[in-house]
Amino acid sequence: MDTPAGTILKTLRAGVTTASAEATESLGTRLAPAVPDNTWVALHGDLGAGKTTFARGFARGLGIEADITSPTFAIFVPYDGPRRQLVHMDAYRLNGPDDLDDLMLDDCLRPPYVLLLEWPGRLGDALPPDTWHITFTSLDESRRTIRLGQRSAPAWA
Repeated sequence: MDTPAGTILKTLRAGVTTASAEATESLGTRLAPAVPDNTWVALHGDLGAGKTTFARGFARGLGIEADITSPTFAIFVPYDGPRRQLVHMDAYRLNGPDDLDDLMLDDCLRPPYVLLLEWPGRLGDALPPDTWHITFTSLDESRRTIRLGQRSAPAWA
């Protein structure tokens, strides 16, 4: 029998089409408990594809009730949950992988954590090899396809 974690992973690997922000957020809520501790999750997709909405749901799935917004200007924001820390990062303003060292991100990560990374292509090959990759594809104003899979965005995307 499938576990809830196994079911959401199988569903996301096949790809899910959501028809509202609430459905995208709900998907993040359901995925959060299935992600192992100390994992980076790269969120690939165009502007407005639902990455931050998904991150808001993911935070709820970790028991974090803070207001989750895009960390574009702060670059990353840590949130403490009851069991795990969430670090929500947006690499859009970074110039490349070398900028990652300047952020001193390692000093902020407190195990157990999950790091959600928007615009991961800005970091090139600097992501850990076991990073999970989720791709968001906008179909129209409200619908998007969300898929868990291999690294799908080219470097500097």
